[in-house]
Amino acid sequence: MAKPYAAEMARLAETFAWADDVDIGALRRAVRTAGGMPLRAVGSGGSLTAAHALAQLHQYVTRQLGVVATPLDVTEPSAAPLANWLLSAGGSNVDILGAARRLANQEPRQLAILCGRSESPLSDLARRHPFVDLLLFPPPAGKDGFLATNSLLGFIAVLVRAYLLELGTAEEWEAVRVNIAPLLDAGSAQIENWALTTEHLWRRGTTIVLHDADSRIGAIDLESKFTEAAVGNLQIADYRNFAHGRHHWLAKRGDASAVLALYSPTGADLAERTLALLPPEIPIARLELPASPMATMLASLIAALQITGWAGRARGLDPGRPGVPEFGRKLYHLPLPRTAAPRIANLTPRQAAAIHRKAGASAAQLADAGDLARWQGALEAFRQRLLGPVFRAIALDYDGTLVDTRHRFDAVSPEVKSQLSRLLGAGVKLAIATGRGASVRRDLQAALPKSLWENVLIGYYNGAEIAALGEDNAPDGKDEPCDELAALALALRDQPELAGAAIQSDRKYQVTLEARQGLSESRLWDLAHEVLLTQGMRNVIVTRSSHSIDIVPEHVSKANVLAAIRSRIDDGALLAIGDRGRWPGNDYALLREPFALSVDEISVDPSTCWNLGQPGQRGLQVTLEYLDALEPCEGGVRFKADALL
Repeated sequence: MAKPYAAEMARLAETFAWADDVDIGALRRAVRTAGGMPLRAVGSGGSLTAAHALAQLHQYVTRQLGVVATPLDVTEPSAAPLANWLLSAGGSNVDILGAARRLANQEPRQLAILCGRSESPLSDLARRHPFVDLLLFPPPAGKDGFLATNSLLGFIAVLVRAYLLELGTAEEWEAVRVNIAPLLDAGSAQIENWALTTEHLWRRGTTIVLHDADSRIGAIDLESKFTEAAVGNLQIADYRNFAHGRHHWLAKRGDASAVLALYSPTGADLAERTLALLPPEIPIARLELPASPMATMLASLIAALQITGWAGRARGLDPGRPGVPEFGRKLYHLPLPRTAAPRIANLTPRQAAAIHRKAGASAAQLADAGDLARWQGALEAFRQRLLGPVFRAIALDYDGTLVDTRHRFDAVSPEVKSQLSRLLGAGVKLAIATGRGASVRRDLQAALPKSLWENVLIGYYNGAEIAALGEDNAPDGKDEPCDELAALALALRDQPELAGAAIQSDRKYQVTLEARQGLSESRLWDLAHEVLLTQGMRNVIVTRSSHSIDIVPEHVSKANVLAAIRSRIDDGALLAIGDRGRWPGNDYALLREPFALSVDEISVDPSTCWNLGQPGQRGLQVTLEYLDALEPCEGGVRFKADALL
């Protein structure tokens, strides 16, 4: 039996206190990733309100577009970089699972899943795709009853806290907390005033909820709850959209209607001017909410949760236990329509995914255009070429390839340690090409037996300095840029927007810029190039890594690392593996090799730099697939005959 609604409401203060204290480290990292691109928030039922809140929050804090979708809306992938966030308290309904499967196979720039249950089908699906950000936040009140209550407040509160602490300021979150805490006491003067202000509305069968931009979430949740629990007929509109025809309802059905007006202090003038024009016989209740946009959002949600209970009680029903008809249970379990692309004869799922990544169109679309045979031929030619040689050396990128970018300062995983040791034991020489410095040497020294170090080269700062793993005096970590970069480094520091929104690290042969405060990667790229053009710098190379922009002299390149390791193997074959093979990715030079594999972004060259990972996988998981497909042979390693099919 579902919980009584009043029992759930009694735990809201506990839920908010939990949201203010729970560890949000992983959530903040995911928010930082999302902060530089548009975001699509996906939810259904009660979680759809949380999706609306996330989209609004994303737009407010990052100034990037935030859109809302239901699982049925998740169809074709976006051509532009897009953060996709799925929200589900229980993680078991068929719709969110269907959307998660679709999105995982589309391999979007970011896929994050915010879930209230660690042991759920949705969480299990996320774990099968390690590139997914699985964000688990089981609220202390446990599973909601029929309507989303504590999970909804908990989800939105932790999201607001994460966005403000990561991309805003701690003071902004403190202001939200101070404004919201009093509203969670059911006996507070504010809550009692809300109850008295709204009680006359429930004598009318229809409630029209008017809202401003900041109180929209409360209106959305009221519409959801009144409909789902059959509390009453409820319509919502913002104050200006109400003027475009929706007011006509009151002209024809005003005797059965009432108006609930939600607004913040900044929206009070428009609200009052609108309400003053309504017929005097229409009952009106005004709820003025806190001034801060994020506090208004949460306050409007709390108002919606309370109002649902008051309206239900006035109309003789418990919104937490409305009863579910048998046809409703059957509706709930209907699956989403199948959207799987038609299978193409003689094309495995891995091959279809590889072609889609490379061509930017599905195999079915290419077949319809008469262009599939060309791409099949290019893929098969590359794979056959890959299966032929014995590889005596392997050059690998580090961040995004050997370590997950989200945890790039953690220790190398046991699986990577095992594979690297196995390859070195087979006589293969390894070269690590990284944009970082001594931290990579220390991590690899800790991961590999000292007896293997002599066969590992590291190209620091994108190939500026190359040294054996055992050379503890490498790299040169001096903070004074070389002559080619000195003037540029000063000019970048003097650029006003970069000074406040980017972290600049100067090394002898590399200047690195990392965005902060929600600055998008494209904006950072544009700002850096503006300085380059102003300074007339033509003797440098600018590339993007998985987390930064790197500027190096024109003689510095990861191709230097390839040359260094190639000199150690005479005429043996060399395999290159990286994650940013598309220009201006910092693995572009590394993955122009004839035998080059990407674990993520790829170039448009059909002759090399393919991503042959399983569908729905990228990054470290694909690296491990590639390395596991190599088997020892005389003189080095080679790909197994049935590898990567």
